[in-house]
Amino acid sequence: MTNPKVYVDGEHGTTGLQILDRLKSRKDITLLSIAHEDRRDASVRQSLLNEADFAILCLPDDASREAASMVADGNTRLIDASTAHRTNPEWVFGFKELDPDHSAKIAQARFVSNPGCYSTGAIALIRPLTKQGLLGKDALVTINAVSGYTGGGKNLIAQMEDASREDAIDAPHFLYATGLTHKHVPEIQNYGLLDNAPIFSPSVGRFPQGMIVQVPLHLAAMKADTPEEVHACLATHYAGCEHVRVAPLEESRAVVRLDPTALAGADTMELHVFGNQDQVNLVALLDNLGKGASGACVQALNLMLSGLDQN
Repeated sequence: MTNPKVYVDGEHGTTGLQILDRLKSRKDITLLSIAHEDRRDASVRQSLLNEADFAILCLPDDASREAASMVADGNTRLIDASTAHRTNPEWVFGFKELDPDHSAKIAQARFVSNPGCYSTGAIALIRPLTKQGLLGKDALVTINAVSGYTGGGKNLIAQMEDASREDAIDAPHFLYATGLTHKHVPEIQNYGLLDNAPIFSPSVGRFPQGMIVQVPLHLAAMKADTPEEVHACLATHYAGCEHVRVAPLEESRAVVRLDPTALAGADTMELHVFGNQDQVNLVALLDNLGKGASGACVQALNLMLSGLDQN
């Protein structure tokens, strides 16, 4: 049987390059590629998109919508890494740990929308609690996060790494989205099963890859009396998951400081419950380009290829 053909549309960008690095040595697929000078030629892209069995879209939102329209009458199965289709009910959300049966939905889908990096951590922490009723769906949730600067793409990478640029950024750490709008909020609200949009405060640190997402909560506002109950909910939800680990409470209690780069280069995510008798701080640790982007795309591709996660 001929190996399935896989095309990464946007292979010269940050996420695309990371995906290609994960796929280039595989013997079970055939990679299609576009020449750098042809990457803006719609006819060449359309030909490759329709030749592929699977296409991974690493493009801006409008370009992803255009690419999806190019294969609308074909059979190519898509994974979209952009924001364009993340709350579209016709697309399956690509966080395979969303629910116990969600991997099967991804495996059978034609269209899969890859989660955002921040939303991967936030949804992982919030959804099990709202689904099990420990956190009301009407809760007013605040999310704080810091990401490696590669999440901002090539321009931000250049601003952080090239001090000679007029728009160079020399800050060790900066806050952004100060208007309290961010493209990940709709998917966090939707898949976090929240009635109200959360307050989301993201920031960027002077490190390439890594991420911490925090969801602080008062136990008095929850149907949980102790951090142990909150931890048990998360541990039950992710029991047996290969790519999401809930740290034991004893391990989390021993943490003095948490390094956002601790999982840089990994395609896994680690969840912590820090707390006392009145409060909990739920924390997700991941690589913004790993489980938060390219790694998750490959995990979805593996499911779509065979129904079994081989990554």
